[in-house]
Amino acid sequence: MIKHLRIDNRLIHGQVAVTWMNSIGADKIIVCNDKVAADPIQKMALPMAARGNTVYVFTIEETINYAKEHPEETMFVIAKFPSDALAILESGVEVQDVNVGNAAPIQGTKYKMVTKSIAVTEDDAKCYRKIAELRGGVLTSRLTTMNETENFLDLLAKNGL
Repeated sequence: MIKHLRIDNRLIHGQVAVTWMNSIGADKIIVCNDKVAADPIQKMALPMAARGNTVYVFTIEETINYAKEHPEETMFVIAKFPSDALAILESGVEVQDVNVGNAAPIQGTKYKMVTKSIAVTEDDAKCYRKIAELRGGVLTSRLTTMNETENFLDLLAKNGL
């Protein structure tokens, strides 16, 4: 089962490798993004950033297949973009929690900063709303395990998205 699905375009960093893994109690980290999975340098470097945790770098399809084939495992999935997370949720794979963690601005896009660490475009906002629909109308944001959980749909609305 995917115990925690985090949307964070930084992927694996110290906060994820230590704090989130300890909080979640997952067996492994799966980084989910088609382009990242096709990049041999990232496939080699990301596990090194995980400080001894088991890491797989998968395409969206590989992530879905792995989750379906290993329902007894406790997985922490990090999706690079909301579209990656949406594809996982639309597949019907069981996901316990979904969290919007970080989304650095992407050059050349029209984005709004909805928090100090989350940039959102119109297309992203549509994707986040679809995610919320699949989650019973709920989508949360929490940068670190020490931060308060925020209603992400409220953050979008506050920023005209």
